[in-house]
Amino acid sequence: MPAAAKTRSPEYRLAAGALSGLRQDLFKDPFAYRPLPPWSPDGPLLGRLPERLRRYAVWTPHAVVLGAALFTLLIALAVGDSTGGDAIHALSGFVPALSVAMTLIRPVGAWWTSLVSTPFVAIMGGDGFGAPWAPAGFFAHLVVMTVVAARTRPRTAAWMWAGTAAFGFFASVFWYSLDSDTAPMLFVSALALLVTTSVHVRREAKVEMTAQRQVTAVERDKRTLLEERTNIARELHDVVAHHMSVVAIQAEAAPYRVENPPPELEQAFVTIRENAVAALTELRRVLGVVRAEDYEAPDAPQPTLADLGRLLENVGEAGLRVGQTVTGAVRDLPQGVELSAYRIVQEALSNALRHAPGAEARVEVSYVLGGLGLRVVNGPPTGLVKPPTRRPTTAPHRGLRPPLSMGAGHGITGMRERIAMLSGEMTAGPTADGGYEVAAFVPVATPEPEPAPQPTTDQPGDPA
Repeated sequence: MPAAAKTRSPEYRLAAGALSGLRQDLFKDPFAYRPLPPWSPDGPLLGRLPERLRRYAVWTPHAVVLGAALFTLLIALAVGDSTGGDAIHALSGFVPALSVAMTLIRPVGAWWTSLVSTPFVAIMGGDGFGAPWAPAGFFAHLVVMTVVAARTRPRTAAWMWAGTAAFGFFASVFWYSLDSDTAPMLFVSALALLVTTSVHVRREAKVEMTAQRQVTAVERDKRTLLEERTNIARELHDVVAHHMSVVAIQAEAAPYRVENPPPELEQAFVTIRENAVAALTELRRVLGVVRAEDYEAPDAPQPTLADLGRLLENVGEAGLRVGQTVTGAVRDLPQGVELSAYRIVQEALSNALRHAPGAEARVEVSYVLGGLGLRVVNGPPTGLVKPPTRRPTTAPHRGLRPPLSMGAGHGITGMRERIAMLSGEMTAGPTADGGYEVAAFVPVATPEPEPAPQPTTDQPGDPA
């Protein structure tokens, strides 16, 4: 058989897909047990009710469906009394009411039960109100289709309406009736199914959007964390590379500072220099992976706490009034600690600029025995930004563009990552007056004092 004969036309594939959907929605396990779950007690509606009422309010959908079933039975009884009918008219309401109640456990089977029992219900309750639906069956079938549409997919609602239309036209043609109620059934059911399907689609879209937002937030946090780690790796590369270069240079120059050094000492310095150069090469090779192609290394050392004055001046020119307090004995800290502390203060002030316009901020730096304490707190936003008092007239600070640019980090995530890298602790949260506070402590080992050199004295018996 030629290959062209095996190719199906788009119309054929469309029809096959439609028939497959019909079989999946209405013919595959139509009487499968699918109980209607209760409402969530923590939903937007029930969450506002007291705890005692909330336990019963979760069964509201079941109560509404059972109420509709009872109303169906009352319609049959009322019609039987108005026409002077006997008990058969009353019995004609039990099957439609049962179909309505079945939607709680077997939704698709309830629709089939309502549709198949329609002619029998009309014969048993023959009241001259029209065909093929008796009043009780008319109301029950509308309720069944509405509930099933709410519990299934929109495609199922379309197939139910099409099946009802086919049955109605067939009954109108082969079941002689001058007053057919097929057209009213199709019109009212179309409106009911359209509203139900719209609400159902909107609810599913809202749930899907909420789930997508959660996934997006998680992915955004992961990406922010990776970007901040990349920034930290770049900065530490500059710090470590500087120190390793100093070690290599000093190891190379050390033998020339000693007159007639022993060969063992010269070889030790050579080994130190070779290891420093090898470590620097490996460091650059590894850190090169996280460097962007357009990344330019700074042409000056990374900032330290000594540069906070320039940072606060820059922030003040942007409209944020900042005060600084330094307590304890100021001392030199490891460059990685100085850099991370500077970045934390920079990011905290950047957040204050963005989220608390017009507020005042305060920076506290505490040099304690076991480490370094940082505290950046800002007041509540006032909405009034203080205009710059003067234009900057000083020259760029030795090319340190990143320290002077605000908002280069990733907020609280970046701060926590830097503190975790230094084995420190950090807290961040709103204050009682409506402001925000960031507090951090970085442990720093206290350097042991070097022992004083012992004076050399000539011992008795030593050669002069």
